[in-house]
Amino acid sequence: MNSTPTLTSASAALSNKVAFVTGGSRGIGAAVVRRLAREGAAVAFTYQSSGAVAQALAESIQAAGGRARAYHADAADAAAVTRAIDAAAADFGKIDILVNNAGVLFLGPVDTFPLEDFDKTLAVNVRAVFVAAKAALAHMGQGGRIINIGSTNADRMPFPGGAAYAMSKSALKGLVQGMARDLGPKGITVNNVQPGPVNTDMNPEDSEFAASLHGLMALQRHAHPDEIASMVAYLAGPEAGFVTGASLNVDGGFAA
Repeated sequence: MNSTPTLTSASAALSNKVAFVTGGSRGIGAAVVRRLAREGAAVAFTYQSSGAVAQALAESIQAAGGRARAYHADAADAAAVTRAIDAAAADFGKIDILVNNAGVLFLGPVDTFPLEDFDKTLAVNVRAVFVAAKAALAHMGQGGRIINIGSTNADRMPFPGGAAYAMSKSALKGLVQGMARDLGPKGITVNNVQPGPVNTDMNPEDSEFAASLHGLMALQRHAHPDEIASMVAYLAGPEAGFVTGASLNVDGGFAA
């Protein structure tokens, strides 16, 4: 007897939709890929260096009856991101949902913070979001969805060293509000999901830094990536058709 769970795309909320997720091979991105596939969407996603992991994720979704494909693209490379989105649209026929998940985190005091890290932060956390949105819009029709993975640090930065990161995530709030106005007439919604600490390779729950973060929170634990993916799935689905221009904290009360 086959114990592999199957995807019930015929009755799922995102049946017949195509999603594109940047940075989808690990952490929050992989959780989003799996959740959108479980909701019935065909999912294209990018990876930068973890090719074997990305391929294994795509194959696991295919084995469960879904559709998924991984594309290599560095989020900082505008041409590569555009090529990946164009290729996915050609392979799957369209793009209904764009999830901008790829991001970088560089920490350090302002007086010694390398300009190279500042530029990379802007390139990946802000510029790549704009690039991917422009590319996806060429393949997105009425009722599309653009969802960014921001950060609760856009609203609160209670420890030193996070100026550049907080700035980049705050920039997404203005970008989302402006894009929501531009794309509203097309029925396309644009929103941010702003996680607090999430248990990933980048920010493991069992680190010393994690313990200091818990003291700042109402719920003193890290989120599981699936808890972030659930908000993304809501915003991608039909029940969120009237939500746009919003930045929604999923942060355990970090910014409360």
